[in-house]
Amino acid sequence: MGLFGFFECENRQETAHALLAAAEDWLRGRGRDRMVGPMDFTTNDECGLLIDGYDRPPMILSAWHHPYYRELLENEGLVKAMDLLMWSLHISGRERVHPTIWATAEKSESEHGIVCRPMRKSQMDAEVNRFLEVYNAAWERNWAAVPLTDAEVRHYAKELKPVLDENWAFIAERKDTGEVVGAALTLPDYNQVLRHLNGRLLPFGWIKALYWRRKIDAVRVFALGVKPSYQHTGVAARFYQLHFEAAEHTRQKGGEMGWILETNRPMNRAMQGMGGEVVRRYRVYEKTL
Repeated sequence: MGLFGFFECENRQETAHALLAAAEDWLRGRGRDRMVGPMDFTTNDECGLLIDGYDRPPMILSAWHHPYYRELLENEGLVKAMDLLMWSLHISGRERVHPTIWATAEKSESEHGIVCRPMRKSQMDAEVNRFLEVYNAAWERNWAAVPLTDAEVRHYAKELKPVLDENWAFIAERKDTGEVVGAALTLPDYNQVLRHLNGRLLPFGWIKALYWRRKIDAVRVFALGVKPSYQHTGVAARFYQLHFEAAEHTRQKGGEMGWILETNRPMNRAMQGMGGEVVRRYRVYEKTL
């Protein structure tokens, strides 16, 4: 499998053909027999082409594409490989959540000895290591998954630290050994701030940023995972519960979760059980070379 990404193109088939043909030739020259994308650079980054949800403004770490991109790609022989789903959740009405989720959440500590706590920005390096341990274990069997390297995680940590909110980021650990078993990273939607800056932080953009930061009313669930050997312990349900608790004392009362593979039935069932709705769909394409 070889990847292509960062697809940007005018509404002109000849231009799209030239871009994709160059990518195909580059991949063939390196012994690849299938081209997959768009992925910028892997599934750990922004990936997939938006095919549903054009009317919604883009959230942090989620792409928006022109509707005509789909036709350009499909006219070049690219076909669906996988769809990625973004779920909208309003996390201020507990009554809409299936009662089983709350019952399962309560058992994570009482029956399995696992506690969940906020991530600590003051210990960012250590927290990043804990997140990396969970991330690579929880997602290693996902379709097209590529393990995060230590260098990549350090890079992401540097980028995300300014927008990390301890109200929305959690670590799950065993009480007896301290082993990290799960992590959930949700980010305030700073796109609501950036859209007011017109790309300029200076000379006075930072004043606007401080003002609009207080107005952010949505979040994006960037990653929520549990090590496979602990996925029966209710940790994910406890993370969901903590999100509802965070919504009770912050301005953010909802947002979007994902992306989630369309084939990930447990997570998609959980989103349904919490009253969620699929509001965006991204498609990853493939083509035999």
